[in-house]
Amino acid sequence: MINLEIPAKLQQVQQMAQQLAAGVFRPIARKYDAIEHCDTPEELKPVAQMMAAMPRGSGGKGGGDEIKNGSNMTGILAVEAMCWGDVGLMLSIPGSGLGNAAVMAVGTPEQKEKYGKLYCAMAITEPGAGSDSAAVSTTAELDGDEWVLNGEKIYCTAGQRCDAVVVWATLDKSLGKAAIKSFIVPRDNPGLQLVRVEDKMGLRVSDTAALSFNNCRIPKDHILGSAEIGDTEEARKKAFGGVMQTFDNTRPQVAAMALGVARAALEITREIFEKEGVGADFSKQPYNSTARELELYRLEADLEAARLMTLKAAWMADNGQPNSKEASMCKAKAGRMGNDVTLKCVALCGELGYSEGTLLEKLARDSKIIDIFEGTQQIQQLIVARHLLGLSSKELK
Repeated sequence: MINLEIPAKLQQVQQMAQQLAAGVFRPIARKYDAIEHCDTPEELKPVAQMMAAMPRGSGGKGGGDEIKNGSNMTGILAVEAMCWGDVGLMLSIPGSGLGNAAVMAVGTPEQKEKYGKLYCAMAITEPGAGSDSAAVSTTAELDGDEWVLNGEKIYCTAGQRCDAVVVWATLDKSLGKAAIKSFIVPRDNPGLQLVRVEDKMGLRVSDTAALSFNNCRIPKDHILGSAEIGDTEEARKKAFGGVMQTFDNTRPQVAAMALGVARAALEITREIFEKEGVGADFSKQPYNSTARELELYRLEADLEAARLMTLKAAWMADNGQPNSKEASMCKAKAGRMGNDVTLKCVALCGELGYSEGTLLEKLARDSKIIDIFEGTQQIQQLIVARHLLGLSSKELK
């Protein structure tokens, strides 16, 4: 059975992340939200150096020490605490890109050693392939000892500031999922071009880029995992499953982002209410509570439910248990919860919630994308349905 008590050593990580969020992120959150397009904030560089000096877990579902080190649970607790401070700044810490998770999940030991400490972005989404990752049309062709990439990617988080990009491309479009592989492309590689940096509603300090690959050549060993394409259906599932394994580890972390943002919004709302003499008294019966108190109770319960689902998904990953269903469940639940909680907090606090006098309106803007990126709400529900019904992606679309 899962133990819901956080171990003491992980509590220390959680406390350190909370201190970072309160001491570094919160004070500069408004500043960088207003600047939007800028270089990596100077305040984050010491943070990146500190994190680089810390030992890294694999983030995967391997055996031995990889299971025991609790790297997934550690990540969940740290991300939640930092996103209480500012989710955009957390995503902007050099070295913490989504591509890093991909390298650590499916890369060889040599690739982990060589690329694990770089700042790696992930390029999946295309103009014609959004949430359907299997529909990517960026191509990779082997020419001698080099791969040649051609295509366009959009909505690439950290695509401007990163050191390298993990690019999803197909070796043969006619073979579908089985031919989709991921490749490590240095950011300054000839043939890789930054097309634009997006203007956004939220997470404004975090750069989101469109990239193009025009005869972009990389060494043969820059492919993550094997270049072989299996002939059987089982081999094809295994090949694409290896690529998709990244999401089983990162979707709970995205859920943790929503937990942090929602917790921040609820704390600010409670502070505003307490100044007006309205507190959360859980000893009251519901029929003795005001409408505002009842709404707070509901939001608190929704946050706690999402938190427990997220902890379970991370715990399963750390203990070598398949968690694809649970990863999608917690991401769907937390993403929806974050939107609901932050918007309701804005409404409950009236003009204080809507103005820039508090962080509530910013938290509401930031929370929206959490329900969208790394698989939309609808995609997560579809994945969960496939697991529950025992149907394949072909059988349930």
